[in-house]
Amino acid sequence: MFKNKRLLAVSLSLLLSVSIISCKSKFEKLRLSNDTAKKYQEALKLYKDKSYSKALILFDDLVQKYRGRPEAEDLSYYYAYTNYKLKDYTTSRYHFKTFADTYPNSPKAEECRFMAAYCYYLESPIYSLDQENTVKAIEALQLFINLYPKSDRVAEASKLIDNLRNKLETKSYANAKLFLDIGDYKSAVIAFKNSMRDYPDTKYAEEMEFLSIKAQYFYAKNSFENKQEERFNEAISMFTEFTEKYPTSKYLKDAQGFKKDSERGIVEVRKILATQQPKPEKNKEVKQDEIKNDTNEQS
Repeated sequence: MFKNKRLLAVSLSLLLSVSIISCKSKFEKLRLSNDTAKKYQEALKLYKDKSYSKALILFDDLVQKYRGRPEAEDLSYYYAYTNYKLKDYTTSRYHFKTFADTYPNSPKAEECRFMAAYCYYLESPIYSLDQENTVKAIEALQLFINLYPKSDRVAEASKLIDNLRNKLETKSYANAKLFLDIGDYKSAVIAFKNSMRDYPDTKYAEEMEFLSIKAQYFYAKNSFENKQEERFNEAISMFTEFTEKYPTSKYLKDAQGFKKDSERGIVEVRKILATQQPKPEKNKEVKQDEIKNDTNEQS
């Protein structure tokens, strides 16, 4: 009995292998054939069956052959989506945009214009990396909104833009904070200022204004003595503006510490500069006295 079961299992395995080889040979035979109509129908069938890798092989061959023919529009549409389903967002983005540019009056043009922008969105990396695709995604989504202001997809496009801007905002904040962390205090002050100018409604505003005071204080403290008073005063001015904006801020106590340290810094640097004032030369004083005496005698 055991022997019979084993023979049956081997037989079934062989039949399955033959079937797979047969199917593969059938696909390869179709791929190499010149029957474009049959190849086109099979490509669509494979796409609908979610066999995207095989569908792409056939679509790759058909795109050139159907150029300029009525079927080219649908073929371009499915070709773009096949690449999208395979997560090749760079290629699919290109083909979605090409479709929208080539067939602007097509009922599918709006969808493809949105999908081209959405592929940029999907390629937007984490905030710590280069944000070129993030910027391009915002531009593409905004273009979609401008071209199709009444589209049902406008709300989604706007939400995606907000997500992308939040990423740029976070990167701007992180870059500015990095300058502070590495001790480049002057650059930190400038970067915090630029970040708040570029993103006036940023969720990091309160923290960045506090960190600006901190950066300005350390910038002043590490400056040449003849520049310190001016820069400490700037930190004090920044503190005053901060307290007016955020009177109950959780950073208030620390900010007051930097203000007091700045005031002490001004007092100390004035003392240091006072000791460095050049004293009148003694010989010069004696000579002036001699001139004065001679003048009195002549009188």
